[in-house]
Amino acid sequence: MDRELSIVLVSGGMDSCVTAAIAAQQYEMAFLHLNYCQRTERRELQAFQAIADFYNVQHRLVVNVEYLKHIGGSSLTDKTIEIQTADLHRKEIPTSYVPFRNANVLSIAVSWGEVLRARKIFIGAVEEDSSGYPDCRREFYNAFNKVIELGTKPETHIEIITPIIEFKKSEIVKKGILLNAPLHLTWSCYQREDIACGECDSCALRLRGFYQAGEEDPIPYLKKPSFL
Repeated sequence: MDRELSIVLVSGGMDSCVTAAIAAQQYEMAFLHLNYCQRTERRELQAFQAIADFYNVQHRLVVNVEYLKHIGGSSLTDKTIEIQTADLHRKEIPTSYVPFRNANVLSIAVSWGEVLRARKIFIGAVEEDSSGYPDCRREFYNAFNKVIELGTKPETHIEIITPIIEFKKSEIVKKGILLNAPLHLTWSCYQREDIACGECDSCALRLRGFYQAGEEDPIPYLKKPSFL
C-alpha cells in the first residue's frame, strides 16, 4: 500500500536530518528548504540535497525568501551583527535568532501540503537543549496547528509533528545513529561553509551532544571546545 505523504522541513542540520529519519519509518517524504540569504546558505543547501538524495526524495522544494534578510535583526542574515561565541549557559535569546522564521517556513509548508494533500509536517524543533529560540517551543506548534485547522480547506487535515522537541542533543545523536541517519552529510555551523568553526552556538551544542553521547562527530571542525 502507498504510504501517506509528509512534508519534512530540512535545513541541512543534524536535527532536521534525524527528524527525516524518523519520518522515513512511516511516511513518503517531501522535503522543503528555505534559502534566506543566511551566511551559510550554499553549504546548507548542499547538505539538504545530499540528505534528500540519501533518502531518494522525489518531491523537493527550495524556496528563496530574501525578505528575511531585508527584515534583518539576526546575525545569520546581517553581517554587521557579529556571530556570538558559544555560551551554553546563556539565558537571553542569541543574536542568531531569525525573527519568526519558523512561522514563515511552516506557512509555506502548509500551502505546499494542501497542494500535495500531505497529512503531516515534520519539523526538527528542539525545546530544552537548544539556543532558546521562542519559535521552538511546544506551545508555539500547538497554536500553529490550530491556525492550520482554521485557515485551510475543510478537507485539509495537516498536523505539525515535532518528534524530537523534548530530546537533548545527545539523545538526538543516539537516535540518529540508531536510525542510520546520514549525520556525516549534515551542516550545523552558523558562520563557515568550508569547515565548521566549532565556536558558534550551533557548533557547540552539536559537539556537546556528540560528546555526551560518547560518539565522534563525523564532520570536521576548525576548533573543538572541551566539555570536560
